[in-house]
Amino acid sequence: MEAVVAVLESEGVDTVFGIPGAAILPLYAALQHSSIRHITVRHEEGGTHAADGWARVTGNVGVCIGTSGPAGTNMITGLYTALADSIPMICVTGQAMTSKLHQEAFQAVDIVEIARPVTKWAVQLKEPAQAPWVFREAFRIARSGRPGPVLIDLPIDVQRGSCLYDRDLDAPLPVEVPRPLPKAVRAAMDLLEEARRPIILAGGGVIIAEAYDELRALAEHLQVPVQVTLMGKGAFPEDHPLFAGMAGIQTQTRWGNAAFLESDLVLAVGARFGDRHTGDLDVYRRGRKFVHVDIDPLQLGRVFEPDLGVVGHARPVLADLRDEARRRGAPREPDKWVRKVAELRGTMRRRDDFDDVPIKPPRVFKEINEYFPRDTTFVTAIGLYQIWSGQFQTTYLPRRYLVCGQAGPLGWEIPAAMGVKLAHPERQVVAVVGDYSFQFLMEEVAVAAQYRVPFVIVMINNEYLGLIRQAELPYGMNYAVDLHYGEGGIDHVKAMEAFGCPARRVELPGDLRDTLAWASAEAARERRPVLVEVMVEREANAAMGPSLEAIKEFEPLPELITADWSD
Repeated sequence: MEAVVAVLESEGVDTVFGIPGAAILPLYAALQHSSIRHITVRHEEGGTHAADGWARVTGNVGVCIGTSGPAGTNMITGLYTALADSIPMICVTGQAMTSKLHQEAFQAVDIVEIARPVTKWAVQLKEPAQAPWVFREAFRIARSGRPGPVLIDLPIDVQRGSCLYDRDLDAPLPVEVPRPLPKAVRAAMDLLEEARRPIILAGGGVIIAEAYDELRALAEHLQVPVQVTLMGKGAFPEDHPLFAGMAGIQTQTRWGNAAFLESDLVLAVGARFGDRHTGDLDVYRRGRKFVHVDIDPLQLGRVFEPDLGVVGHARPVLADLRDEARRRGAPREPDKWVRKVAELRGTMRRRDDFDDVPIKPPRVFKEINEYFPRDTTFVTAIGLYQIWSGQFQTTYLPRRYLVCGQAGPLGWEIPAAMGVKLAHPERQVVAVVGDYSFQFLMEEVAVAAQYRVPFVIVMINNEYLGLIRQAELPYGMNYAVDLHYGEGGIDHVKAMEAFGCPARRVELPGDLRDTLAWASAEAARERRPVLVEVMVEREANAAMGPSLEAIKEFEPLPELITADWSD
């Protein structure tokens, strides 16, 4: 286990999250004498989400440790989340003695088989001599290709063994960065040049690959508008003249959908064509060609067959496309298509300036956008509040908007925000939560309070399972989703105070700005999480629909007046 800890240190791990237990104590015995900081969480799922948040902002491999049995099964949701969102993470579990595994020993479960479907690699250590090399390979696999999680199971008798290991003769294993075939790059550029209304679609893979500079250089040279997916928010600054919004059936902008539907070519880089993005595929694909760039060959054609598939790491692909574009000509000037996208951006926004009481959710995001600085890191999970966040929040920098996009586990935000703040203590971190999601893993607030990890929590409280309530509307239902009781359900202000953390409730829109300022100052002063609980309109709905051209709006929209850009 001392060799294992040496490997962790050399791989750049400075913080791990976990809960000690009898079957993992040999690893903890080695860990206590290392340079690695251990954060004792309150639930192993919370530990995985904290390691996930740490990994998302550092780009390194997050680590979560637990004991045998239920510790490992509690990690499964976190492993699934990391796999779905391509997050590199290693979960380490203790295990009963190898001689007892067939005897149904206490807390002995076949966690390797349980974890296999939600990991890139799940392995049980069989021999002490393999320990450093299994962990080296785990880091390589977690980082390689499409990143993802690994689970390593450690029987206690193997942990107690010894091995020959010289840390001076070992180092991290190389990770391949696959380059695209030159002829594929040329073919992609041919399609871009033939298109009259092209867009670039930047997915989460652009952020993982840290390819945002190459993306911007390509877009600016060719004057091609850029859209982002939910996982790609921050890959391209949203105040850039070429920013074309976000298309989707839930997290979307009106003008993003309109621009997408008018496009005739989509260059998708590091995007999976998730169903919440595409909606009805017939509408999504109609009238446009697709070039799909992905590091994982098995992603190409998984949802639909593109006109051109390009296998490669997003950074060299975008760099090669940029260089090919420069070889073919001088930088372009904005054309009629770029001006049309700008017109859509200026005329198809949704309102966020409501003064209504109860507070309308868009107003909350207006205040968030205007109060917090550009480099603030936001963390959010799943529900109507995530959809409003995706629709209204502005993001300018990579790794500043973190969301569990595909798996969508409730409770993700608080531990993830803690992981972010521990990785970057200098950053302003804000968790945007729903009341129900907050309750899933609210015990992790105690961890942040204990270790003095300050961040702001903005709660959109409608006392409902809001997204499910809205999903029930076509069924004529409002069933099993109402959380209201007494004088307002759970008093989250008192709950935070029980953890030793400050909190305030807001019921008037005019009080939002001052309360956000108070929370930021209080978090910095107290070095603990601070809650702003915003009581919003209980049955407010978010704009969504089955396809990009069939989004139902629930608030009045201004009359749309457009110029004639036909050519």
